Parts: sequence; structure tokens; C-alpha cells
Amino acid sequence: MALPVLTDDMSEAELDRIVDKATTASAFLKAISHEGRLMILCHLVTGEKSVTELEELLSARQAAVSQQLSRLRLEGLVVPRREGKAIYYRLADDRPKKMLETVYELFCADDD
Repeated sequence: MALPVLTDDMSEAELDRIVDKATTASAFLKAISHEGRLMILCHLVTGEKSVTELEELLSARQAAVSQQLSRLRLEGLVVPRREGKAIYYRLADDRPKKMLETVYELFCADDD
């Protein structure tokens, strides 16, 4: 997929569409810019996890994990499911997985 080229002769509608996409991308990047949220997404790539499981995996307190999950849910990146008293989370779609693959390629692939 080619990046859009901004030109002086673009229609206002085309420019508005690009600005809308940039706004969406910016919100997504802000949502994943926190180490805790990024690690939650990394764990959820392998499948649904309960809040308790995520606490243990992250060695973090429930309040901190819940706060980060709330932000990810607000941004539409994770989806909750309640089972009794337990709440489970999964990725809402493939965007986080694709992003994590790109981040891994950019920052971690040389470590292999």
C-alpha cells in the first residue's frame, strides 16, 4: 500500500479524508504508547486472558491493569467478556497484532 502524496491540487474532500485517517492513526498510536498497554496487547495476541492472568503476567496491581484495559477498551482495541466474577479480554480486531508485528520487525528482529 502506497502512502498518500499530499499535493496542492487535492480536493477538499480528499484532504479531509486524509486528515480523518491521520486523526484515527494518532489516537491508535497514543493508545499503544504506554508500556503497560503495549504489553497487554502482546499478551492478548496469544488469546483471551482474564484480568487476573494479565496481573500475573505483567507483575502489576489490579488497579493499574484495569486502568490500562479501560483505555484500550475506550479506543476499541480490546473487548471484554464477563464470566461470573471474572472479566476476560481479547483483541477487538487484527490491528494490534499487525502493529505488534511491525514493531517487532523494527525494534526486535535484529535480536534473533
